[in-house]
Amino acid sequence: MALARGLFHWQGDAWSLKRSLLLENGLHRGGRLLGQAAWTGVLVATLLRWRSPSSRTWTRPAARLLLSVLASVACVAALKAVTHMDCPWDLAGLGGDRAFIGLFETRPASLGPAACFPAAHAAGGFAWVALYFFFLHTAPRWRHAGLAVGLLAGALFGLAQQLRGAHFLSHDVASLMVCWTIACAVEAVGARSPVEAHA
Repeated sequence: MALARGLFHWQGDAWSLKRSLLLENGLHRGGRLLGQAAWTGVLVATLLRWRSPSSRTWTRPAARLLLSVLASVACVAALKAVTHMDCPWDLAGLGGDRAFIGLFETRPASLGPAACFPAAHAAGGFAWVALYFFFLHTAPRWRHAGLAVGLLAGALFGLAQQLRGAHFLSHDVASLMVCWTIACAVEAVGARSPVEAHA
């Protein structure tokens, strides 16, 4: 809340960057398209090489990567639909007219629905922390670089949305937690499956 207030006041007590060409079109819409294109590219490459015995060292980790990214984004979207948390720009003192209702507080029906927590756009970047496990199996020296890609993408997308007044920092942190938990779970189950063990 303190960070959101600081950003709001810094922009002249308004979310003047809400319609920014760079933030809204470039990092928000463009970032979403980039993530979708990357996922589709990995899917196509994996399907094309799936039956090749020489490619199994990377196609199975790639399949887990695809599953992890998809599950992360889907889980965050599902959580947004049930948590009913407002965006900063909807709240009184931050350009809106709604009172802040905490995550575990009862939301008055008069406020209507809200869907801002966790942060879906940041999750679109953070979901790629699963690259850590992909590279762990295919090129171990690149595993930290893969993790960095996911962390940096999520942080960049998250900051862009914070500057627009769309999310709090806590929304982004929650998205990272969800994405990393799912990546670890997919790795734990998938890498130890009977099919993997006998591949």
